[in-house]
Amino acid sequence: MIQTSEEIRSGDVPVSPDGIAREVKRRRTFAIISHPDAGKTTLTEKLLLFGGAIQMAGTVKARKSGRHATSDWLEIEKQRGISVASSVMQFTFDDCVINLLDTPGHQDFSEDTYRVLTAVDAAVMVVDAAKGVEEQTIKLLEVCRLRNTPIITFINKMDREVREPLEVLDEIESVLKIACAPVTWPIGMGKRFQGVYHLLNDQVLRFLPGEAKAGQEVETLHGAEIDQLAKVCPSEMQTMRDEIELISGAGAAFDLQEFLKGQQTPVFFGSGVNNFGVREILQALVDWAPAPLPRETDVRMVLPTEEAFTGFVFKIQANMDPNHRDRIAFMRVCSGRYTQGMKVKHRRTGKEMKLANAVTFMANERTRMDEAYAGDIIGVHNHGQLQIGDVLTEGENLTFKGIPYFAPELFSRARLRDPMKAKQLQKGLRQLGEEGAVQVFEPLQDSNPLIGAVGQLQFEVVEHRLKAEYGVDAVFERAGIHTARWVTCADKLHFNEFVKANQAKLAKDVDGNYAYLADTGVNLRLTQERWPKVEFHATREHGQQLN
Repeated sequence: MIQTSEEIRSGDVPVSPDGIAREVKRRRTFAIISHPDAGKTTLTEKLLLFGGAIQMAGTVKARKSGRHATSDWLEIEKQRGISVASSVMQFTFDDCVINLLDTPGHQDFSEDTYRVLTAVDAAVMVVDAAKGVEEQTIKLLEVCRLRNTPIITFINKMDREVREPLEVLDEIESVLKIACAPVTWPIGMGKRFQGVYHLLNDQVLRFLPGEAKAGQEVETLHGAEIDQLAKVCPSEMQTMRDEIELISGAGAAFDLQEFLKGQQTPVFFGSGVNNFGVREILQALVDWAPAPLPRETDVRMVLPTEEAFTGFVFKIQANMDPNHRDRIAFMRVCSGRYTQGMKVKHRRTGKEMKLANAVTFMANERTRMDEAYAGDIIGVHNHGQLQIGDVLTEGENLTFKGIPYFAPELFSRARLRDPMKAKQLQKGLRQLGEEGAVQVFEPLQDSNPLIGAVGQLQFEVVEHRLKAEYGVDAVFERAGIHTARWVTCADKLHFNEFVKANQAKLAKDVDGNYAYLADTGVNLRLTQERWPKVEFHATREHGQQLN
């Protein structure tokens, strides 16, 4: 017997496979990616506004007024006006449950962004219409391509004087190697920006300067009304028609299957700060983005509609609530149904865990979640037992693939201004290391931990958070290390000899794996030649025991 929707949401009765499938079909889980300053955080705010999740969009430019972006909740984010931590927001739109994951745009936080992208089924790529394709956009799209993630493109800031749209489109195709299928096309730009023509609906969406309200319908023109607009702004309308004729002749029509395979991106033009084009992005996500997809493990593919619960941790965040010094594990539900108080198996330790009082998010605000389905992101209170990459199941032994650590290229040591704070420093670094803010290594011949990062800004954030959250005033000094490589060897005796001979160059990571610390690239190559049986790894899977 199939339960009613009220029964399904009550959590009091088992949900049939049909009920699970129905709930999974409603889910859309996506991330927003872009280069810094392309308008990603602004678009995030406006999507929340149109989804009814917030009443007023905060802006990173309004710091003096006390308004900040909803997705930027760390104190350093509010001070600098940048996103340096991933955040998760859930809301409903058009009867779909939307899980929106905001990611750091800054290149120094690419590892955190990569982990977030392993937890989504689609992405929205924001491109600055004046700057076009930028470095971080290229890197992030490469990550999406590894999983063939479907991409929706939003070309932002059309209310400014920007590059010609055909030029931007050509750059996206040539640099990012993805076919573009325009869904809307701009009519003018800057002060002459009149709106967009919707190619699929054969209508014009008028742009009016100033922020349109989320509940307010955009003025839509059809047939004779479009002809009337052509009399008001003949040059812009004629240019639009000429350009659409060009792209239509090039065969750039939207193909849903090509989009789902990650080979074609539907393109929308608009102005995030003016709320223009935001509703179309949300509707495209609902209409075209995939519901939760099957997930690969070390033993089999896990289908989202399976009855048994599975999920993996892709992020740990300490001190989201400074008053309680809490730690939250962000978990992507991959199959089945979460219910409050359910018991699951912690794959890495083999121990049973009770999932009590899991939460859903609106940036740093949270509410208790009574149930969740595949695609949902839940927060699990974590007292140190959960790590990034950990898997929770209802008994089955499996591990989800594709959540790696990257070998850091920058290393520092923390020097305390107050030597009496050594214990607080150790605790702070351990917790920040477990949440992925940095990587922490313990040298075999030195009691002072090494902090590894992929970008300098990570050290600044950790320094700030140590002081704000743990009361530790520390200065980070460069450690003179070029790079690190995790090391393994099938021959145990040979590996023991390697460890003994290289004590001064070896450290252990948070999972107890050996890492070789090279002070130069030449030193790394010579060591590899000297120990040919030892393998040197630039990445490793989260939670993986190499030795």
